[in-house]
Amino acid sequence: MIEIEKGSGNVYADLETADADEMRVKAQLAGKIGEVIKARRWTQQRASEVLGNSQPKMSQLLRGQFRGISEAKMLDLLARLGRNVQIVVGPQRRSTKKEPSGSRFRRTTANSG
Repeated sequence: MIEIEKGSGNVYADLETADADEMRVKAQLAGKIGEVIKARRWTQQRASEVLGNSQPKMSQLLRGQFRGISEAKMLDLLARLGRNVQIVVGPQRRSTKKEPSGSRFRRTTANSG
């Protein structure tokens, strides 16, 4: 019998990646960039021309290989795509376990087109 374990909602945390929160944010940003490019029916070449990235770098980003791309760069790409990018800082979360020192945050992008 195969044992199934419920994930936390962050695959990077489940795999105990050191920068799990950052990688999750980057994955969400890369997904949104990919959605916009797909909706516009752009090729990677067209997207790279408009966004000022090389086509190989764009290909890596869209395939989830974004370790060498900063969150700031990804937010800039979304802005260049005409997206309304907002960084939201909410009240402190309640937690049953002690959080590590430092802040935790969530970024959102508008879904409208």
